[in-house]
Amino acid sequence: MSLAPRPATGDDSAGMDWSTVVATGLGSAWLSGINLYATVLTLGLLQRFGLARLPGDLGYLSEGWVIGLAVLLYLIEFVADKVPAVDTVWDAVHTFIRVPAGAVLATSAFADFDTPVRIAALLVGGGLALGAHGSKAATRVAVNTTAPGGGIVLSLAEDAATFGSALLMSFFPVVFLGLLLFAVLATAWLAPKVLRAVRSVSATSARLRKR
Repeated sequence: MSLAPRPATGDDSAGMDWSTVVATGLGSAWLSGINLYATVLTLGLLQRFGLARLPGDLGYLSEGWVIGLAVLLYLIEFVADKVPAVDTVWDAVHTFIRVPAGAVLATSAFADFDTPVRIAALLVGGGLALGAHGSKAATRVAVNTTAPGGGIVLSLAEDAATFGSALLMSFFPVVFLGLLLFAVLATAWLAPKVLRAVRSVSATSARLRKR
């Protein structure tokens, strides 16, 4: 059973180097956990205007209707992210959207590879999306609770990071992979601390309400 890409059939990713395919597949999955619609929009526009060549089936992101839908949903999320109460509900609902979407994006990038590789991409992509989404949601709760108005700044920073990272992984995949590894390790280190902070804030709020 080969882990190599299937023979080239024209406009597939078999001729791409591994760094491009891996960076785009895993990167798009991770970024989807932060801002799915900004990720899809950026990659779709890059492909549509010939600025980048997306691997596997990710080229379908350049379809006009996909870009249009991504624009609409991004604008809705842009507004929802700025309202604390709405932001929390939005993130909760998107647990069931960002994670599977990240898995699908990762698998799509490896569409020209054998089944074992695609399955691995599905699992890793879903895990990356879940980690990014969980970290984002927990951080948002902590910020919205302890620093009113901070969620707006954080939201804008996330948008900028998503657009910038999508560009970086398209043009400098090796650099992006290094940053992705660092981000994953940093998330693993920070996640317990963020969760403890959220629990502490929730417990303090509960005690104050009882008084």
